[in-house]
Amino acid sequence: MNIKERFLKYVSIETQSDPHSNTIPSSQNQLNLAKYLKEELTSLGIKQVELDESGIVYATIPSNNGNKGDVIGFIAHMDTSPDASGKDIHTNIIEDYQGDCILLNKERQLMLDPQEFPSLLELKHHTLITTDGTTLLGADDKAGIAIIVQLAQYILEHPEFKHNDIKIAFTPDEEVGRGTDCFDVQKFNADYAFTIDGGNIAELEYENFNAFSAIVYVHGRSIHPGNAKNKMINSIRVAYEFDSLLPVHARPESTADYEGFNHLHDLNGNCEETTMEYIIRNHDLALAKKQCQDFYDIADFLNKKYGYTIVEVKIEESYLNMKEHMLDHMYIIDYAKKALSDCGIDAYTIPIRGGTDGARLTYMGLPCPNLGTGGYNCHGPYEFVSLTMMEKQVEVLLKLIERNEVI
Repeated sequence: MNIKERFLKYVSIETQSDPHSNTIPSSQNQLNLAKYLKEELTSLGIKQVELDESGIVYATIPSNNGNKGDVIGFIAHMDTSPDASGKDIHTNIIEDYQGDCILLNKERQLMLDPQEFPSLLELKHHTLITTDGTTLLGADDKAGIAIIVQLAQYILEHPEFKHNDIKIAFTPDEEVGRGTDCFDVQKFNADYAFTIDGGNIAELEYENFNAFSAIVYVHGRSIHPGNAKNKMINSIRVAYEFDSLLPVHARPESTADYEGFNHLHDLNGNCEETTMEYIIRNHDLALAKKQCQDFYDIADFLNKKYGYTIVEVKIEESYLNMKEHMLDHMYIIDYAKKALSDCGIDAYTIPIRGGTDGARLTYMGLPCPNLGTGGYNCHGPYEFVSLTMMEKQVEVLLKLIERNEVI
């Protein structure tokens, strides 16, 4: 099976995670892909393959060089984002892309326009895979899975390719921040690893947001509207008031690069009770904590204004910036840069405006920067992937392993 066939098979399996579920994994359909991957890796000839009770697939390709060099791990996640449907995905394949507009869905008049998505102009003559405009694609991160499995197939079919132990893991629930909750770093037993879960494969990522999640509960007073004067306090309107007191320019649509944001991604309520869910992000931990304090300060202000505890705020840490730990392991980034250079790619580092399993794994003692897949516009109907980049990334990972073997 080639990498295109693999990828199309993986995206045909629904694996959307559920942020409101308490099960492990958060959605049972993720296990369908996990079971398939276990069988596929076993069929390739890997004898050490395990699907554990939390839905994580672990595999080891044993050393054939007398255990010389580092033990390198490669990790990708199986779930797709809950932000858009991942069911019944229909793909379009564009061979030798010419830089023009791509019609995704005629009925909805959805197009990938290079004027709106200028990254397309960097992908002329690539083979692209898109959605039909009704779902996300799932390149995040099934492209990463396809790259890793294709890498494994090559290694197993070429015993002359020398390497130390190669570790593989596929995780559930990365999109809802739980991908490493049950990850066994000791059992994985790698010196370091790479998540294959990014965009342009020239990008190297070893710093990410400090991430917090906030839930704001607003407790109104519901009175019959015919008798509401000077009595009713509409929780929905107070929720709007709360949001308006947050810095207006600290929103995702107004920020880029190292700028942090507060993102209101869910709001549900009625006159009596309203709940708002936010994600809080900043590369600078002190600034992230200041953003969190803003939430508490606004709640305190509104509680004093209305004379009772009308607003309650609950904030939890999701993950922290891996940069502080990666600074002691920059040789890993140097290895990746050299492998990319050997494959004719001018690598550059950028901050992740998000997070990966690698951020938490790095704090758990497994240095784990991120490499790209060729995926773009994730989490929605404009998502697409460069199959050309996916194929090239397999070459890069082989070069990374090859260089490590002789160091």
